[in-house]
Amino acid sequence: MLTRYFRKMLGHTKSPARVHMADIFWSWVGAFLGIAVVAYINFSKFAETDRVYLIASFGASAVLVYGAIESPLAQPRNLVGGHVLSALIGVSFYHVFGSHMWLAAAGAVATAIAVMHASKTLHPPGGATALIAVIGSDQIHALGYRYALIPAGLGALIMLAVALLVNNIPRRRRYPHFWL
Repeated sequence: MLTRYFRKMLGHTKSPARVHMADIFWSWVGAFLGIAVVAYINFSKFAETDRVYLIASFGASAVLVYGAIESPLAQPRNLVGGHVLSALIGVSFYHVFGSHMWLAAAGAVATAIAVMHASKTLHPPGGATALIAVIGSDQIHALGYRYALIPAGLGALIMLAVALLVNNIPRRRRYPHFWL
């Protein structure tokens, strides 16, 4: 029984095929433009305010929505829903358990995963969005539940708009695969 358990760790399929150079190019273009738009808004328009538009979890979202566009985890429902729900959960856990940061951090991420599963919005960067709400700066904490709207929701929508435009330029790429 123990041997069977450890054999699972060996894997059971071959490594995926190489990605075509054209797909690598379009993934780069999409990621560059998606992050550039959000970062430009963050650093040029609101640098002197308390507003935050760029969060680290968007980097992981870029990998999915520009580099793995066929993945169910990269679809619009998952991108936007995963970030917004996870942000709400992260803020809630910070407010309730913020005096015990280890508990707030673990609870926020675990609950975000469970809620994303239950709502069919699983988006791995959402776990980071929940965690950022807990361990983020005073600027993030000051946003409170607005964090779910800006940066999490609006940033995800901006990245979605870029994904819709860029991912559909090449004839052999198509995004999204589903909306709801």
